[in-house]
Formats: sequence, structure tokens, C-alpha cells
Amino acid sequence: MYFYDQLSCLLKKSITSPMTIPFKWSIAVTGVILLCMLSYNFMDIKAALWFHTLHNGLAEDLFNIITDCGESQWYLVSGMLLFVVFRTRNPLRAHSGLFLSSSVAVSGISADIIKYIAGRARPILYFSEQLYGFNCFHYEYEWISFPSGHATTAFSVTIVLTTLYPKWRILFLFAGTLIAFSRIFLTQHYISDVLAGSLLGTASSILLYNLYFKTKLDVSESREI
Repeated sequence: MYFYDQLSCLLKKSITSPMTIPFKWSIAVTGVILLCMLSYNFMDIKAALWFHTLHNGLAEDLFNIITDCGESQWYLVSGMLLFVVFRTRNPLRAHSGLFLSSSVAVSGISADIIKYIAGRARPILYFSEQLYGFNCFHYEYEWISFPSGHATTAFSVTIVLTTLYPKWRILFLFAGTLIAFSRIFLTQHYISDVLAGSLLGTASSILLYNLYFKTKLDVSESREI
């Protein structure tokens, strides 16, 4: 509980204090890169092999449901619907929907470009052929592991909802983390893929907020939309 509260406070300050963003993000990006490198060299394969042994029963069924919440179409469609329906009647709500859909779209497109360039083998290729690492410019499903698209979407949505509804930030952060973790549990991605995707989703939403939506949205603690 303490961890999520501190993390949410850090994210909130990053969003609302643009003067501190370059310094904070230089630290965050450097930290995530180091964690990804360490995980790639020491943890990814071990964790994937261990979670692969857990694929049976209720836990797998539960995480299959959780991971579906990381599909981008739910948020793209719902966000655009809010924008279209309320753009004349309630501009605040309309811009909230546009913030959601555009954040997911930008982060998703960015993730797809990186996936294609990186060409990282998914865990399934290690299980079947002992293939591990990168082979650039592939877009076959088995070769688009880095970064995790579900983790990217999950944290993009998490930052949007945390911004709009700060009172519920702990719940949103927990949900986003759970969705991202589901990709590791189901061995669809390595730990480093999920770390990179989480950073990409977070960065995309914060960047869009500061560049455009900050002047469109009232993110006060007491506001309801």
C-alpha cells in the first residue's frame, strides 16, 4: 500500500510540475534501461521458465481474463465515443475521452514501431527452439516481444485515469500493474518487455497531457466527470 501511494504521488507531481519533468524522466529512463539490461541478462529466461510451469488451473484462467483488459480497442473505442457524444454538450468530458483514446493510440503506435525495429523473440520461441534475443525488422507475432503492448496500454490508461480521478490512483496503479504482470505470468513476454512497455505507456500519457490536454482538463481532487 505504501509503495503504490508513493508511486502515485511521484506520477502526480511529474504530471503537474513540468519544470521538474526533464530531470525526473532522465532518472526514470536510465533506471528502467538498467533494470531491462539486468533482467535481460539474468532474470528473463529464469522467470519465463518458472512461470511456464504454472500454466494450469484457475490461475491461468484468471490471468487470461485480466490480460484481456490490456487490449487497446476497449479504450480507443470508449474514448472516441465519449468525445463524439459529448463534444458539444460537455467539452470537459469530451476532452477526457479524447485524452484516453489519443494516449492509447500514440503509445500503441510507438510500441508497434519499436517492436518491428527490435524484433525480439517471445518466450514461446525459447521454449520451442531455444531462441533468445533480437533479430531486427521482424513483424511476425513470435518476434514482437519488446516492448509489451499490453503493458504499454495498461500504463497509458493508468496515467490517464490517475490524472482524471486522483482519489482512485492507488486502485488504477494496482490494476495497471496487474495487467502488465499478467503478460509475464502467461509467458507472453519477458520481464524486461513489460518494464519497457510500462515506461512507454506512462511517458506517452504524461507527454500528451503536458503538450495539449493540461489546458483542456480540470484535474482538481474534487472534480467528478
